[in-house]
Amino acid sequence: MYDCVIVGGGPAGLSAAIYLARFRLKLKIFDAGGGRALSIPLARNVAGFPGGISGVDLVGRMEAQAREFGVVVVRERVTDLVRLREGFAVQAATDTTTAATVLLACGVTNLAPSIDGAVHAEALRDGYIRYCPICDGFEVTDKRVAVIGSGISAAREAIFLRSYTTDTTLILSHLDIPSCIKRQIHESGIEIRVGLADDFKISTGQIRFNCAGEWLSFDTIYPALGSRIHSELAGKVGADLSEEGCIIVDKHQRTSVAGLYAAGDVVRGLDQIGHAIGEAGVAATAVRNDLAVRRPLRR
Repeated sequence: MYDCVIVGGGPAGLSAAIYLARFRLKLKIFDAGGGRALSIPLARNVAGFPGGISGVDLVGRMEAQAREFGVVVVRERVTDLVRLREGFAVQAATDTTTAATVLLACGVTNLAPSIDGAVHAEALRDGYIRYCPICDGFEVTDKRVAVIGSGISAAREAIFLRSYTTDTTLILSHLDIPSCIKRQIHESGIEIRVGLADDFKISTGQIRFNCAGEWLSFDTIYPALGSRIHSELAGKVGADLSEEGCIIVDKHQRTSVAGLYAAGDVVRGLDQIGHAIGEAGVAATAVRNDLAVRRPLRR
């Protein structure tokens, strides 16, 4: 039986693996690939990398560091998690592993607008589409920016981005936001357009799309369409989830199920690489200390 299985090979999972391996515990990572961090063209707010670093390079460096301490990364998706009398069974396509503890670092997936895959990839690479104003709002300073979405979350994102540029537009699929939020938008000088955005194109250094029969052009758009939270495995073993579907944890990243931990974007909180890394360190230390209560950890 392994001491810990980590599900997810992004910044949170790999950080936890580095800690756990250096605690001299027996662990394994399952990674299905395609994590959100890998889609970041250039992260400029990760400390220690002047000039920024791509998500691919960052995850690659973290995985290489984990492998230095003997961490095994299995490139398979975990399809089932089962509670045993002692620990868990982690089921993947060709592998079933038993472990005393499990750390879920499965992350989330941003919901994209209705846009051709190749166009989306190009737009993401070149900064015409961005998903995280906290990460890269600085990069759109004084540019023409649109937030596309619906409801309060999109409105709040537009208000947040207004601190970077005067030219901010909110594209709402329907005008269904509280009057107090409308007042804030009006006072901020944010333009509101109502209609579905579709037929996205990249042309002459801008991203263009059709909204209610009119073509609009911006330097950057921020889709605020929500995300898919990968908390299904936690639900399978009865862990408590928030209304949004995030895994609920205590201050040590323990879930409501003994032996099950979670860290990173799958947990309710600030969806940031630095925050995920910090949670991973807390979770890994809790795993180690909780295992030490069950049995002596001695060289």
